[in-house]
Amino acid sequence: MNIWQPEPGETLLARKNVTFATGEAMRVKGMRWFRDTERNDIQGELPGWPEGPVYTNRWHGTSIARTVGKGGLMVVGGIFMAVLSAAGGNLSGGAFGDSGSDTPDDRADEVEDFPVMWAAPGTLARTLPWELDPGRTDEKYYRTHAIVTDRRLVVVGLPFYKKDLTRIEDEVLWETPRSNIGKVEPRDFKDGRDFKLSFNDGSWCRLRAMSRSPLIRHLRSPLELIPVESLTQAQRYTVDNFFATARTPVSEPFVRRLPCGHYRAEALVSNDVDAFFGVGSVDLSMNADGSELKPGDYHPEDF
Repeated sequence: MNIWQPEPGETLLARKNVTFATGEAMRVKGMRWFRDTERNDIQGELPGWPEGPVYTNRWHGTSIARTVGKGGLMVVGGIFMAVLSAAGGNLSGGAFGDSGSDTPDDRADEVEDFPVMWAAPGTLARTLPWELDPGRTDEKYYRTHAIVTDRRLVVVGLPFYKKDLTRIEDEVLWETPRSNIGKVEPRDFKDGRDFKLSFNDGSWCRLRAMSRSPLIRHLRSPLELIPVESLTQAQRYTVDNFFATARTPVSEPFVRRLPCGHYRAEALVSNDVDAFFGVGSVDLSMNADGSELKPGDYHPEDF
């Protein structure tokens, strides 16, 4: 076992399975591109990247994907389906019901094209590891996780053993300080699992996670964690009592004051790193007076 651990004094906030996203509209379905700011394909320029799929977006009908290297593969999409989905509509609905949207956030980057990396020469997004690309790794045998702390974002890779999800052999593939992260935005088209991570140098990437909310929540700035000992007596009582009675062992809780005035306390499930999902968490939302929120009290910020 080799489970990644934060440094002393560093707070682990989230760990989730993550990859580069994949197109869903029929013109780009199953595809992804790595672009410079002129929309040129740059995957051949990325240092250390092995050969992988090269996709061609066919505007009027079929979409063709061919793989460069050994065992070339060609997949042809149907004209009929492309016409039905030309506007980006979803024929079958999102994979997770109402969590997604049939309306593109950005038609140019979700229907007409599907960049998952947008990076000028020398920018941070170009340093992302190739192992994040589902076209270059086999998820039956290998996974990539994003780890968020109060100091940095880390990407680790690990072999995937389907019969033993607790077997963790982490290898650090990439990391960057939080100060390099400019903005993180959910992308709901179509199943609500994607998010766009923008860096301060203007480059960005589009990632997909089985559970994106913890990553988005903890990557957003500013991150202002409140020490539990700094809470009021009523708030401290609520937090201590809640996590003491949790059904599963949890880590020390971390607390944030939300813009709406509510407080969110969260703790990670201890000793429970899952190769498929990452790390689970238990959370509590409360008012400033320390009372737990009732169903009608929640604000959008609470989620």
